[in-house]
Amino acid sequence: MNIGIIGFGVQGKIRFNSVKEIGDKDFKVIKISDLQKPNMDLCPEVKFVEDYYEILNDKNIDIVFVCTPNNLTKDIIIEALNSGKHVFSEKPPGRNIDELEQIIEAEKKSCNKKLMFGFNHRHHDSVLYAKKVVDSLELGEILWMRGRYGKSVTPDFLNTWRAKKEIAGGGIFLDQGIHMLDLFLMMVGDFDEVKAYVSNLFWNLDVEDNVFAIFKNKKGQVASLHSTMTQWRHLFSFEIFLEKGHIVINGLLTSSGSYGKERLSIAKNKLVSPAVQWSKEENITYDINTSWNNEMRMFFQAIRDDKPIEMCGSVDAYKLMRLVDKVYKQGD
Repeated sequence: MNIGIIGFGVQGKIRFNSVKEIGDKDFKVIKISDLQKPNMDLCPEVKFVEDYYEILNDKNIDIVFVCTPNNLTKDIIIEALNSGKHVFSEKPPGRNIDELEQIIEAEKKSCNKKLMFGFNHRHHDSVLYAKKVVDSLELGEILWMRGRYGKSVTPDFLNTWRAKKEIAGGGIFLDQGIHMLDLFLMMVGDFDEVKAYVSNLFWNLDVEDNVFAIFKNKKGQVASLHSTMTQWRHLFSFEIFLEKGHIVINGLLTSSGSYGKERLSIAKNKLVSPAVQWSKEENITYDINTSWNNEMRMFFQAIRDDKPIEMCGSVDAYKLMRLVDKVYKQGD
């Protein structure tokens, strides 16, 4: 299966390197498209083209990776599906629910071509282990969750496409907080109620720099999310509190290394009046980020076996973007 990558910025390079690291002989990158020619010494075996239609119209290409700014994503995904190609696209799955619905319509007409979106946080080893513990019910049902995901940006950020609503579609929530919301959905399935505050507290852009949101489902499970670009110290914290204990992930292995070490702790609670004592705590520190390769393997396996995308397909994307739209509407 031959792969074409459209967009060769940070994410395009990550995907290219992941394909090489996996080393699956059935999948290889043969063509890259970008407005700026990359250093082809890094990948001499790949042909570079400026016009991405040279990838979409290439009958020798079976799979397209879409790694472009958000304003281009929807049209390229649809054109790739219409061209009879499998598609792996970076998040977000469209700038809004309307764009995603157009993508889903194209997917339905694509003769069972695979469509997967890049939510690599689901594929971190710490998250996969947390999900295994949650599903085992060893700690009972989830009661509530809390997610904090924040970073600082420099004034240079103001000149990037991510700071422009027309291109990006949204600010820090659509760019980064969407990952945390996706992890909430991974753990409990869905939410029905949303309360949110969307604001520009500092940067005064036409996209938000902070979102405070609370989600609740019919089972009464509540999740609290804070997504911010005024967290002057980069922070990732994902907490799950259950009937019989807790699971906490602090730090996250990323390509930038800005979020520190990835640490997972799991503890069972032992109620001893008048205080709560935590015993049998398990602590794991992860040193290698396997999420990119885990994600690619899942996508490739779905193509090889001709089976539905296990997670991060259009079904998961629709649940996610429906909630994203609700958050932004409350901020209008």
